[in-house]
Amino acid sequence: MTEYLSNQPATPMKYLFGPVNSRRLGLSLGIDLLPAKTCNFNCIYCEVGPTTKFTGQRREYIPTTEILAEFDTFISEQRNRPDFDVVTITAAGEPTLHTGIGKIIRHIKILTKKPVAVLTNGSLFHVKAVRQALLAADIVIPSLDAALPKSFRKINRPTKSTDLGKIIAGLRQFRNEFSGKIWLEILLVKDINDSPEDIAALNKAVIEIQPDRIQLNTVARPPCESFAIPLSSAEITSVAGQFSGPVEIIADFSRCQSTSHPQAIGMAEIVNLLKRRPSTISDLCAALAIDHNVIKNNLTELEKQRLVSRTIHNDKEYYQTES
Repeated sequence: MTEYLSNQPATPMKYLFGPVNSRRLGLSLGIDLLPAKTCNFNCIYCEVGPTTKFTGQRREYIPTTEILAEFDTFISEQRNRPDFDVVTITAAGEPTLHTGIGKIIRHIKILTKKPVAVLTNGSLFHVKAVRQALLAADIVIPSLDAALPKSFRKINRPTKSTDLGKIIAGLRQFRNEFSGKIWLEILLVKDINDSPEDIAALNKAVIEIQPDRIQLNTVARPPCESFAIPLSSAEITSVAGQFSGPVEIIADFSRCQSTSHPQAIGMAEIVNLLKRRPSTISDLCAALAIDHNVIKNNLTELEKQRLVSRTIHNDKEYYQTES
């Protein structure tokens, strides 16, 4: 008999997703703060696709009260849901554009003792209100893909008003104010931001910012632009040796795991993850901690319903939601 995931979750979640197995954070409960792809960057490597709302304006894009109410519901139904290690504030875009982010973090900290992590492109740390909003978090993971203006414009394609010098200064200032952990992610694209000059400039910025950890990454999933080519393992390992401070090369998910709660996650969770990024079956196995055959059977059913489709990137088969 064909095995499918349960389609009967406790209460459907609109802004929360997971928990999923994060390669960096463990079992992560995600909270998406923005509608569609709202960002002040239009990065060439972005797995979510092109930015649809290109803006640097901070405002309450989704009612903060709705996000808080959904988190309250999740916590109240915790006994019927998988446990999690961390709450991750993220977005299909840049989460610090949401003016309610500080209130959301503080509310989460009241309801759970689990750490709160924030994934951000790091571009708005020169804004005092943004820095203050993130002070209640436990881990902040900002990005800094380039420290040379030309490379920065090529890889991140920011709004015209975005200033690289302000970004680096803002990250440096946040380091002085923040008592939690800062993990600085640097994503390298072949022949875009990986020259010796680029790496030297990035290392200089790293020394100024003094993150607790440097996380090196490269293009893994189908990118926004086809010319965004990944570095090889040997190339990124060579770059890692040129940085000051602790360096971690972020690895992709590579194996599937079995779950002790296969009925806790429905096909809607698979679609939810694929909306946020294209994934291989192995990615989904690891993220949801579900057996390979169960994931495959559900994807087959979702394909029949024309809810997902397949694409090939770097000889790997990725699934994505139908647009």
